[in-house]
Amino acid sequence: MSLLLPDFAAARLLVIGDVMLDRYWYGDASRISPEAPVPVVHVQRREERAGGAGNVAMNIAALGGRVDLMGVVGDDEAAASLQRLLEANGCTATFIRGAAHPTITKLRIISRHQQLIRLDFEEDPETVEPEGLLTPFAVALDQADCVILSDYGKGTLRDPGPFIALARQRDKLLIVDPKRSDFDAYRGASLATPNLSEFQAVVGPCRSEEDIVSRGQRLMAETGIRGLLITRSERGMTLLLPQQPPIHLPARAREVFDVTGAGDTVVAVLAAAAAAGTPIEQAAMLANLAAGIVVGKLGTATVGREELADALLPPQVHQHGAVGEPALLRLVAEARRRGERIVMTNGCFDLLHSGHVAYLEQAAALGDRLVVAVNDDESVRRLKGEDRPVNPLADRMAVLAGLRSVDWVVAFGEDTPEGLICRLLPDVLVKGGDYRPEQIAGGDCVRRAGGEVVVLAYVDGCSTSSLIDTIRGR
Repeated sequence: MSLLLPDFAAARLLVIGDVMLDRYWYGDASRISPEAPVPVVHVQRREERAGGAGNVAMNIAALGGRVDLMGVVGDDEAAASLQRLLEANGCTATFIRGAAHPTITKLRIISRHQQLIRLDFEEDPETVEPEGLLTPFAVALDQADCVILSDYGKGTLRDPGPFIALARQRDKLLIVDPKRSDFDAYRGASLATPNLSEFQAVVGPCRSEEDIVSRGQRLMAETGIRGLLITRSERGMTLLLPQQPPIHLPARAREVFDVTGAGDTVVAVLAAAAAAGTPIEQAAMLANLAAGIVVGKLGTATVGREELADALLPPQVHQHGAVGEPALLRLVAEARRRGERIVMTNGCFDLLHSGHVAYLEQAAALGDRLVVAVNDDESVRRLKGEDRPVNPLADRMAVLAGLRSVDWVVAFGEDTPEGLICRLLPDVLVKGGDYRPEQIAGGDCVRRAGGEVVVLAYVDGCSTSSLIDTIRGR
């Protein structure tokens, strides 16, 4: 079956559940504390991400879908940060605030792409007071194509029954991401997406796919849940629907790096695709594909529409040569997991000459993989004048991709590649000419992440401008 991306922008989703704030502190851990046998982390960068139901909403927004999020938070600084983060990324957030229940916050300390420790800040779920959510839920329900209940067992969905009943009354597709062992609480849901551990906590150990199918069908009959999508880690997923044979989907992950939030991505893609009109079987296939992408990322993460589109292409398409940024980030992540050292440089590369070739070979020798970022045509015009570039972007990228020293070529449209560099964070950033390292765009990001910035000398007598002058008879 050929999978196509739906028009996610046509979908409107309503997400309700346990929201939390995920904080990440990054830094070098190069020494051991004299006070205790623990690493000392010099914190150099901080990052905040929406977790739990917030991550589900962020995944929907990353696909281009419209999303309303509802949950319970504290009356605190973390709630304000979470609200700003969600709204900045296109999510509408309606929160019930309560002083008795602080916003759930998880702090992860990370060094060199490894998590050293996680600190959880949360109180007893029984202190949560979710009663005020039903009224705004009922109002928002009319505009929603699909509802997601994101239950992390933190109290917001202590009683999901009224939400499910309202959705059924209005004939809305309702998908539950469950955490409790009593699935009768989700009676009447359209679909539930337990992982295998959650599923077995309800039905008992399953020793084969036949066990999963038979026990899943029995669970559906007993609870009135109309379908199950059981995620099975490295064994893929199993989709059970009424009066249909089971569908077993093989795992699509190239390599598992971090499973944090993978279930959020699955339910988000499944629901968004279904809301946009995709049959549930194909929506599950897209969710399976998205899961394979997100487990290759560190921490709570989203999968964007471009990444999903890229993953639908044959595997050989993006292994080498010209790539888009989402594909590049994935390929670089894969290379890093293999222990490879990433080198990056940038330029216009309008007319490629021997000086460029020598420079790129020197850059490639500093690591295992060389990424070349190329100014797009508009940014070249801003930098070089209206008569440049001589060669359009596609031609410049194709020529660079043909060099043995170059692994991946990517375009950027800004005047400098600083944003791209800070997202990629190469191990070595290289620039040619008479720059000082502190003058190089993106150098600060690279150094803060523990990388190095290197300046290489250009080959004397080689110049694109002089070549152009010669061709034009100047």
